[in-house]
Amino acid sequence: MNVSYKWLSEYIDLNGYTGEQLAELMTSGGIEIDVVENRNKGVKAGVVVGHVLTREKHPDADKLSVCTLDVGGPEVLQIVCGAKNVAAGQLVPVATIGAVLPGDFAIKRAKLRGVESQGMICSAKELGLNEKLLPKEQQEGILVLPEGTKVGASILDVLAIDDEVLELDLTPNRSDCLSMLGVAYEVGALTGREVKLPDNRVSDAAELTSAHVSVRIEAKEQCSHYSARYIKGVKIGPSPQWMQNRLMAAGIRPISNVVDITNYVLLEYGQPLHAFDADKVAGGRIVVRMAHDGEVLETLDGGERKLDSSMLVITNGSEPIALAGVMGGATTEVTDGTVNILLESARFDGGTIRKTSRQVGLRSESSVRFEKGVDPARVVPALNRAAALMEKYADGLVLEGIVEELTEQPKQTVVSVSLHKINRYLGTELSKLEVETIFGRLQFPFELSADGVFTVQTPSRRGDITRDVDLIEEVARLFGYDNIPTTAIEGSATTGALTKPQAIRRELRKRLTDAGLHEVISYSFTHPDRTKLFPALTGADLFPVRLALPMSEDRSVLRTSLLPQLLETATYNRNRKNDDAAIFEIGSVFHTDEAELTRLPHEKHRLAILLTGNKNVASWNRKAEAYDFYDLKGIMETIVDLLGVSGDISYEAAQPEHMHPGRTAAIVFDSERGPVTIGYMGQLHPTTQNDHDLGDTYVLEVELAPLYDATSFDIVYKALPRYPAMERDIAVVLSLEVEAGKLVGAVRETAGELLESVRIFDIYMGEKLGADKKSVALSLVYRHAERTLTDEEVTELHGKVVANLEQSFAAELRK
Repeated sequence: MNVSYKWLSEYIDLNGYTGEQLAELMTSGGIEIDVVENRNKGVKAGVVVGHVLTREKHPDADKLSVCTLDVGGPEVLQIVCGAKNVAAGQLVPVATIGAVLPGDFAIKRAKLRGVESQGMICSAKELGLNEKLLPKEQQEGILVLPEGTKVGASILDVLAIDDEVLELDLTPNRSDCLSMLGVAYEVGALTGREVKLPDNRVSDAAELTSAHVSVRIEAKEQCSHYSARYIKGVKIGPSPQWMQNRLMAAGIRPISNVVDITNYVLLEYGQPLHAFDADKVAGGRIVVRMAHDGEVLETLDGGERKLDSSMLVITNGSEPIALAGVMGGATTEVTDGTVNILLESARFDGGTIRKTSRQVGLRSESSVRFEKGVDPARVVPALNRAAALMEKYADGLVLEGIVEELTEQPKQTVVSVSLHKINRYLGTELSKLEVETIFGRLQFPFELSADGVFTVQTPSRRGDITRDVDLIEEVARLFGYDNIPTTAIEGSATTGALTKPQAIRRELRKRLTDAGLHEVISYSFTHPDRTKLFPALTGADLFPVRLALPMSEDRSVLRTSLLPQLLETATYNRNRKNDDAAIFEIGSVFHTDEAELTRLPHEKHRLAILLTGNKNVASWNRKAEAYDFYDLKGIMETIVDLLGVSGDISYEAAQPEHMHPGRTAAIVFDSERGPVTIGYMGQLHPTTQNDHDLGDTYVLEVELAPLYDATSFDIVYKALPRYPAMERDIAVVLSLEVEAGKLVGAVRETAGELLESVRIFDIYMGEKLGADKKSVALSLVYRHAERTLTDEEVTELHGKVVANLEQSFAAELRK
């Protein structure tokens, strides 16, 4: 919102305040002023209104004219001008000898092709005006002023160039300041000065508006008030110069007197208006309804808009003539031939206007105000104000009465707040009189009870005041934020710290990045097809969560697994010749057990890892080494060791969809309720790898929640062993189907506490053993914490281990 200082002074006394001081005052009161712009770009005294008496062709130049001008002085000036549109009888801005124009351009006596020139006839650009805001006919050549402009008057006064414009940066709740009157009320509250309202009295003719206009509202929820007036016999022409000056200062280009008046009142009252050519509105019928799907409306900007049933339109009873609150239609546009005006003032639902504006790609001064909410009490006063101006400046005859329909009465908002609460919230000691004075300056009617409770009737122009804290904020800003005393913060304080899950995730990130992996942060939104990639991780009885208003189909559901995004990232890198990737992501996935979502979905934290390509590149002293399953398993074992849950984790062969059937393991956690699968790791199925244009790729995804409770960061120290250990090796031949992990588990169970460690150091498969056999060699270390073991004890215990393997797995001791 751009506010002209001179225009604002029409409604409130600004004596004693410059534009800069006013901006500082308003900013300190909560209405931020971004810029104070001076409209005068460098025009100094000596530029006046001149009357072109004669215009003759230059004797020595085809493109120059020799003009004589009356500038209100004793002499008639002779000026050589190169503008094509200069003509005798015009009133024009003239820079006389000694005047200075923008850019420090000083006007001097000169000769042009032998003819003396005593000044310069100016264009708008030469005066520092924004040409784009001028009427189209004045954007080229010299600036021609309206008839009746006083000859010799300073151009600074005529064009209101000597003015300042305040640019307001309004927050959404302060839509009341989207009008000159709203800003005047704000300045009045800050300064304690009275606001002068504009004159909106109309000299009604004897003829009734109702004889020419009828109004019916069908969309009662979207339009709560529609009013109309009828103005006969208007003469379309330019608006008065003072009105054009104010519109241009606000950033609006003047068009014609009728259109300019609707824009002027829009800025003055904050109430959008629209003028229809009444003779083009069939029968004067106005029906406000929702559009029909497929209807088409050509708007004033020449665009053809396809409408749907969510849009509110103004119709003539059969077809749309305006897009309510956004823009009028071309079929009822006010033109030079318009004689009769049907003037609209209404109150439309902000949400409907916002949606329509976005859908059709139109955002106008009207739609902005309707979106944020207009003052219901200004619908009729603004209509009368515009009618009065059309009567005065368009020679219109305003018919008696207003035709309107009101579907909902504006509600009076009453808010109560106690003096005690005001002081408690602000840390002040304000008296009743001080708060009464503030509410008086705000022009908020109130009643004060004996126990110090203010019951305030908030004006309809201040729709943002709905709660007691809103009133407290008003008191604070008018009292002055700088005047509120500093008070010490009270209350119990706790030391900030990470929660256990946060600490675990942070430690995992550190260890994984230290190990050379790169962290990926991807969207939580994904394509529905990607939620079907890893059903074992998603859950067969769970559903993805769809977004109500997705950005696109590619981001229309919440992810159910982290792996699809890691695959996307790996493919993206491979397409750019980066074939080697070791990446991970720690993030949330989302599931619901409802086909139609009625409650919040389940959010689960997971860790996902992807390895593809080479872990070591080839160099002079070594060959390239590709990632394999055991690199992935090693990372997982490092993680569970870090979290102290290695004893609760085991691995079982698995064949989930989209994973390699022979190179995949389920990660099993031994919880209090028994073993539960918390994730999978292994190689992608070759088909899935090909679909993503990847080589051998190994992935892991594991649920973190089960590990949170089991994890302990307590460090348990053990004394260094004081007694020697005894080592025994064993090699057994058994079936290929026997898992090495089960073999190690059986050894631990049989050997008991005397077994310090067991590891597999060799696996052999060959023709000598048979096609379905393998040899597994294990190294066992025995040790007693309190004494030295004897050879006999170890031999006996080792024999039991061998016997158990033979019995449990049909293993044969390899010799």
